[in-house]
Amino acid sequence: MAYFTASCDDADTNTKFAKKLELDYPILSDPEKSVAKAYGVVTAERPYPHRWTVYIGKDGKILEVDREVKISNAGATIAKKLGEHKVAAKKSS
Repeated sequence: MAYFTASCDDADTNTKFAKKLELDYPILSDPEKSVAKAYGVVTAERPYPHRWTVYIGKDGKILEVDREVKISNAGATIAKKLGEHKVAAKKSS
């Protein structure tokens, strides 16, 4: 199982953000927005990325796209969705 976030910010900005929040997962940097465009998160009409969560199976196929992400409950929503997609919870140390 793997989880990560993707950002259109550069690697230095994302590294500082991850350290500030003490994140335990990587942030992938896509400053050219090529991946964001491929997933439809950035379009010609919307140059700033939508805040979407994309769930991708081990086989690389998209299982679900949540286009209604709400910051106030995003963590709980993601944990619930990962459970629905049979992704085991991370064991705490």
